[in-house]
Amino acid sequence: VQLVESGGGSVQAGGSLRLSCAASGRTYSKWCMGWFRQVPGKEREGVATLDSDGSITYLRSGRFTISEDSTKTTLYLQMNSLKPEDTAMYYCALNRLCVLDTASWEYWGQGTQVTVS
Repeated sequence: VQLVESGGGSVQAGGSLRLSCAASGRTYSKWCMGWFRQVPGKEREGVATLDSDGSITYLRSGRFTISEDSTKTTLYLQMNSLKPEDTAMYYCALNRLCVLDTASWEYWGQGTQVTVS
């Protein structure tokens, strides 16, 4: 399994970014994909999850929207009205189930940095 994030960058407060996560090698018939973020010195936290049935759970903020493309191989996170506290490394991850315990997730991308000033 390979997960490759892109779309991070530096943006001013109030701006928007769309993160992408290209997934390949996934063999599960049912799965959960999610976006997580981490600030140095703090635990990784969940942002949103989307499972293979299309169920979505938002764990943070009403300003973010998780979605996927029609082939279900690319996961997106649209982030609007960004705030400095959204600054973090953003990761996408794949697991068989949507679980709250981030340590339980099986596959992770390398992350993409989002900086809001």
